[in-house]
Amino acid sequence: MRTLKNWKLAEQNDHAVRLIVDDRHSLDISVLEETLFRVALRKDGTWRLDRTWSIAPTEDVPAEGRSRDDLAGFSRPRAEVKIDTDACRLTIATATLRVTVERPLTLRWEHRTAEGNWALVAEERPTGAYMLGIGDHRNSHFLLRKPGERVYGLGEKAGDLERSGRRFEMRNLDAMGYDARTTDPLYKHLPVTFTVTPEAGAFSLFYDNLSSCWFDIGNEFDNYHKPFRAYRATDGDLDYYFAWATKLLDLVRNHTRLTGGTAFMPRWALGYSGSTMAYTDRPNAQQELEGFLAQLAEYDIPCDSFQMSSGYTSIDGKRYVFNWNEDKFPDVEGMTRHYAAADVTLIANIKPALLQDHPRFREALEAGLFIRDSESEGYADAVFWDDSGAHLDFTNPAAVAWWKDGVTTQLLERGIACTWNDNNEYEIWDDGARCHGFGREIPIALIRPLHSMLMSRASRDAQQAFAPESRPYLISRAGCPGIQRYAQTWTGDNYTRWETLRYNIRMGLGLSLSGIYNIGHDVGGFSGPKPEPELFVRWVQNGIFHPRFTIHSWNDDGTANEPWMYPDVLPLIRQAIRLRYRLLPYLYTQTWMATCAHEPILRPTFLDHPDDQRTYDETDDFMLGRDILVANVVDKAATERDVYLPENATGWWDARSGQYHAPGTSVTVPVALDSIPLFIRAGAVIPLCDETSRAHEDADRGRTIALFPVPDRFESERVHYDDDGQTTGWQSPEAHAITTFRFSGDGDALSLSRAVSGQYQPGFRHHHVWLPQAETRRLRCNGFDATPGQAPRDELSGYLG
Repeated sequence: MRTLKNWKLAEQNDHAVRLIVDDRHSLDISVLEETLFRVALRKDGTWRLDRTWSIAPTEDVPAEGRSRDDLAGFSRPRAEVKIDTDACRLTIATATLRVTVERPLTLRWEHRTAEGNWALVAEERPTGAYMLGIGDHRNSHFLLRKPGERVYGLGEKAGDLERSGRRFEMRNLDAMGYDARTTDPLYKHLPVTFTVTPEAGAFSLFYDNLSSCWFDIGNEFDNYHKPFRAYRATDGDLDYYFAWATKLLDLVRNHTRLTGGTAFMPRWALGYSGSTMAYTDRPNAQQELEGFLAQLAEYDIPCDSFQMSSGYTSIDGKRYVFNWNEDKFPDVEGMTRHYAAADVTLIANIKPALLQDHPRFREALEAGLFIRDSESEGYADAVFWDDSGAHLDFTNPAAVAWWKDGVTTQLLERGIACTWNDNNEYEIWDDGARCHGFGREIPIALIRPLHSMLMSRASRDAQQAFAPESRPYLISRAGCPGIQRYAQTWTGDNYTRWETLRYNIRMGLGLSLSGIYNIGHDVGGFSGPKPEPELFVRWVQNGIFHPRFTIHSWNDDGTANEPWMYPDVLPLIRQAIRLRYRLLPYLYTQTWMATCAHEPILRPTFLDHPDDQRTYDETDDFMLGRDILVANVVDKAATERDVYLPENATGWWDARSGQYHAPGTSVTVPVALDSIPLFIRAGAVIPLCDETSRAHEDADRGRTIALFPVPDRFESERVHYDDDGQTTGWQSPEAHAITTFRFSGDGDALSLSRAVSGQYQPGFRHHHVWLPQAETRRLRCNGFDATPGQAPRDELSGYLG
């Protein structure tokens, strides 16, 4: 590879400059927002791939991609450009952020302080910041590492949440049974880092390149260079977005907006979702699935959906998408009617590859629907489910149409409502394998992760066309930046062990920091032995706080992870699941805020407490929204749990004991097997559902407003959201209700007022307020004296005083 060194100014305007580098390459530096710049390097002046599917600041990307030259959707403020010819230096500055270009080619980033001075944020390695391949399209970018920096992001990664000292690869794999502490790479391609500096706020680097790449965050040392970090890509364009903010939370929100925001899923998707490979693998699969409904009723477990594994498509143990095994499922429509009558939504697993003996393989081959080999007109052969097959090319409109027809005729028309897009990592290792590219051929090395997103988009489009009034819900295992615009995701086929429970928490937070909010894990562990009773209880107690709450398994002994698998702990499983349903109004509001305000649903504790240095310590704690601190028990045979309560202006309430704790304190909580340590931010107003049988809005017949006051004088405000939970017109004022609660108090009394915008009338017929038993001040609601009640003493008993 060759290091880029010399540059000269070629063009400039009020928003950007273009440099010519080493007399052959072009480097554009563009101001997109006050604190968002873009740096784009064109080798020999041309794009390697002139389209992007990741950048969507205001509207979705066309299926065929968005031109990399298209800067629509950004405010593009005027920038000041200064050139110092003698010093071989150029600066581009907004009122807040400045980049300086020096020779040899090196960029330095600074922010303006409150005093009006410029302070260093980040700088590139002066002994080589940019490298390009000779005879190939590799590219690399190097920054200096600074003492005290903390690096986050990179999406779905094993190990600790802070990434320093390690090396990570982006190359989507079917990593079944992975070690949640060490395995790399995994399923998703999310090339973004967020760096918290000791004194200069935080900055993010997002590389808009879908080629396989590596991030070295201080694992590599080289005596010829100062301590550095590196991004190295095997192909594609070096095209990155640099953003700065005083707080990391703002960077996360802005990155999510940059990549298109988050789909708003239906309310029922927040309910418990059943799943297991075992049912559909058995010869009597239809009977097993219908039996699941009977067991839900028998064991009094609420459930809103079932994710049907791919065994329904099997022939001799292999999987054949859009093929129903009629021996296992003699009456598909009868089964789906059975589920519809039980009000449980069916979600079917689908896969994007066809084995060579698939009944429709010849049809798809002759229609040219597969990704093609690099050296012949044949298909690109790849291993899939222990055999050879071909992958559908989702950059080919004909393949997209074929896929949508399959989703519609084989699933939707037969009573399956939603799709589970699985095994979509596209492990085709012929880097030159040819994709249709919507009429302009693209080697797969440039867009391998894109196929999982376009697959999900095609499935979403089919669902929307079939049920245009319903919000589509779908799941995808693999993905890249933008997958959150279409699908929910999860951390793949985890392994059943205690360590997985701990590190899946951190893995999920890494996804959330990287703009993927709608996530979850396979509760109980997917592969390996079935979980022991204690581990299963603890996993369920954790899973209930994730957007995707699914108990799933492919246990070595053929058993299924089910809520009732251990009768002795069934009451604890039921209690935890019902707590999930009690929290649905709060959870639903968080999903709405994720869509409308780009707010993460799951949050590391430091995200809301950036000035509290202790929150940056590695921990198993996390925030659900900004008001609920979850401190799950993740150690076997634990009898106590240490929890640090972050420094804030209000303090915290122990949801189980009803005890108030001052901010910035450590507490040790005694725990039994039924314990789920939760702490609520003082000043919070938490809406709770009194009915726990379903997640549907029409099952929400009573509402408790739980109040958590600050002991002294205070004022707080919280917003809660309601709509019908399923239709697409939710943004219309007629279709939603946004309730603003204003909660305040002094030494003598508390006051709660509410104001509603929007015309939607929620289904609940009554609501009452609740206060901790330790709170003795008088309460006035909307100006009237009120007598707080106690929350219903069922599954929430012990969690609200």
